[in-house]
Amino acid sequence: MSAVRVLTSRRFLRQVTPSLPASMRRHYSLDVPAALLRTQGYLGGRWVSAASEFPVLDPATGQELTQVSDCGPAEAKQAVNAAYEAFQSWKQSTAKERSVLLRKWFDLLMLHKEDLAKLITFECGKPMRESLGEMAYSASFLEWFSEEARRVYGDIVPPPANDRRILLLKQPVGVASIITPWNFPSAMITRKVGAALAAGCTVVVKPAEDTPLSALALAKLAEQAGIPPGVVNVVPCSREKTPSVGQVLCTDPLVAKISFTGSTATGKVLLRMAADTVKRVSMELGGNAPFIVFDSADVDSAVGGAMASKFRNSGQTCVCSNRFLVQSGIYDRFVDKLGRAMDAELRLGHGSDPNTTQGPLINTRAAEKVLHQISDAVSQGAKVLKGGNRLDGSFMEPTLLTDVTADMLCMKEETFGPLVPVIRFETEEEALAVANAANVGLAGYFYSQDVGQIWRVAEALEVGIVGVNEGLLSTPEATFGGVKQSGLGREGSKYGIDEYLEVKYMCYGGLKP
Repeated sequence: MSAVRVLTSRRFLRQVTPSLPASMRRHYSLDVPAALLRTQGYLGGRWVSAASEFPVLDPATGQELTQVSDCGPAEAKQAVNAAYEAFQSWKQSTAKERSVLLRKWFDLLMLHKEDLAKLITFECGKPMRESLGEMAYSASFLEWFSEEARRVYGDIVPPPANDRRILLLKQPVGVASIITPWNFPSAMITRKVGAALAAGCTVVVKPAEDTPLSALALAKLAEQAGIPPGVVNVVPCSREKTPSVGQVLCTDPLVAKISFTGSTATGKVLLRMAADTVKRVSMELGGNAPFIVFDSADVDSAVGGAMASKFRNSGQTCVCSNRFLVQSGIYDRFVDKLGRAMDAELRLGHGSDPNTTQGPLINTRAAEKVLHQISDAVSQGAKVLKGGNRLDGSFMEPTLLTDVTADMLCMKEETFGPLVPVIRFETEEEALAVANAANVGLAGYFYSQDVGQIWRVAEALEVGIVGVNEGLLSTPEATFGGVKQSGLGREGSKYGIDEYLEVKYMCYGGLKP
């Protein structure tokens, strides 16, 4: 075993880093059909090689899976041009034609869901069961928006005079740049692209550098579904080329719309780049979700919700519970039952192992961030009841902290890892004050059996998504998005397609009364 030293604001905390069992370190191979393991960019309906390549790694083992074309600004511009050219005809297609093609794409995703799930597991690290769940979720957006494509209704408005008629028409905005994260490498694409294509827009997708294989496989299936060349384009690139590619996708005058999911800091950079050409922008940015358990809660239900919300994808989701606030009357009982559930239900390992419930974090930087938050909390008096160690590579033990205070880093920063810091509170007002102190507001959760309290707290929480006695929220039928610095706009639901539409006012005058 090796040892690491983690620097905190007060002192060095020496922490032993255990090794993974041998069964977790063995070689795992990615076995998918060659047709789905694409390594070139997809530009204008052609598979294009770049001048150089970058490696895609399995975060569980550090082993290289393959090399992918490292596209740069030239390829990004080529993709934008192709999307703009394709838009001229795609916007003329009927809603029914777009609906049929999206449905064919959905059918292909469902046909190949197991192989697509394998790609997610190997490049993202999440357990296969979760990857299969993501594929069902991914496909559901194509199904949903294939149906919504035929429901883009305008309005006829009563005019102020009888010699005219007022019509409000909905039309696609144009080329959309789609910039997606690594934690849901398939679903974040279909949630955006499904809506864009349904509205009549064309897209250029820039997937995260850690997870390009899922995006390229989706493009291959879009091609097989018969979606015309240039309507969907994918520009994979390395971390080093991401700024220059992003510059093209956010500033090119042919791009009308940017949709981004990622950190608040990056979102602000993209907003500044989009400002010069006044592009339409929708963004789903960082969160710091509170999970509040009131004295009136069903404790067993709250523990189940906490497990589902916190440990999905090893804590690496934008809507993961991050700050746990438990009322003093049930604090000890909740912590005890949560610790027991962690022991009973969580198993670390490679995602392709059917016994695994917790895969690795996406890279070593992610694990180091979690360790830093634990070290900071311990240095200020928090106690580690479960876990607390980083294992080989980027594996992180699920960790339970008590005696947490609101000024610790784990309460002020989004963690993106399997860390549960629990803070005790006395009153509803106190809990809301802590929950709403963050400058972000994506999701929030609370457990209560008091009907009056449920309405008060649901309305008072400064978030875009509220889970009441429920830890899993996402569905294509509902809106997804936040308030404050968690973003702009909404995805999913009947409102998600509006992000890709302009409303044109048509005044038809000169009519005889």
